[in-house]
Amino acid sequence: MRRTIPLLAALLALAAPAAAGASGGATQFIPSAHENGDNTVTLPLHHGTSQGRDVWFVVLDASTSEAAEAWGANRSNKLANAAGTTAVQRVTIGGDGTIDFPASVDFAPQRVVESDPPGTFPPTTTIPGAMGEPGYSPLIELPDGTILNAPQIADGTGIDNIDHRADKVVRLDSADGIVVYKETDGFARGNAVKYVSTDASDMLAATLEDATFAPALNAAPFAGGDGTDSARATLVAFLNGQTGPDNPQRQGLNSAVKDGLDPLNVLAWTPNQGRYSPLWDVHLAAFADPRAATRQTEVAKVFDLARNGTITGPGAPFGPSDFIVDCPIVSQT
Repeated sequence: MRRTIPLLAALLALAAPAAAGASGGATQFIPSAHENGDNTVTLPLHHGTSQGRDVWFVVLDASTSEAAEAWGANRSNKLANAAGTTAVQRVTIGGDGTIDFPASVDFAPQRVVESDPPGTFPPTTTIPGAMGEPGYSPLIELPDGTILNAPQIADGTGIDNIDHRADKVVRLDSADGIVVYKETDGFARGNAVKYVSTDASDMLAATLEDATFAPALNAAPFAGGDGTDSARATLVAFLNGQTGPDNPQRQGLNSAVKDGLDPLNVLAWTPNQGRYSPLWDVHLAAFADPRAATRQTEVAKVFDLARNGTITGPGAPFGPSDFIVDCPIVSQT
């Protein structure tokens, strides 16, 4: 169903009492989201077009307060720093409010993660389950200059005919304009958080996150940038944490492959902070002595461990690994 910004704002105003805020020890950040208690979240679904095709997308972050309120999204002023780069698609809006995207996503590929022997890290073969077309990015620039984080999650040959969808889509209802999407567990500033992982600029990361491969994102400024002059924020992903589904110290990409569970990445900021961005500047980390690996929940403490040599980078000093994952935070507990 086609939606315009004013209509969505009116719908959100009606739902405002149940929107973002603290409830039962949890803080929800995306106002239009509804968490379902089974590690999924229900989000508003929007119809758009791309090169004459129907596409479906969600809006998770916006570069201005006004747009964040109108779309029911997180505010991330830092996204404005990506304007004018090839990390952003410049879209047009039709008279009925439909957004037209220059590029879309191929959701047809089958995701492949293979290791030899099975369960070992890194995998020997990785193929993402969705591939962005040349020029595709989840970041879009509206005609007024606002930047939205608007990942495409499905396509179709008609407004009521969904042909393909992202792997993490659990249910999609184009008539009611909602999508149920899988969440991912992680940590930010010592707290457990849930986020939605939609796109990555690296093929291995896109495969392990079960997200869309979107290499154009890597043009967002800038690797190692975590301040308000950057479009990115820091994320730490461990390569050799402890494994075992019931291990309270479990964490890492190696665990994601071996245990089939979330890697429990560590994010630097939350959406109520000015340095938050959904574009996470991945810092791959490895324990110098894997036997000393412990679960980490704060980026600042990881940097302390890097300074004393407990943590290094993969074959190099600890630092930015020059790729991005697009993972807007939904809530924290």
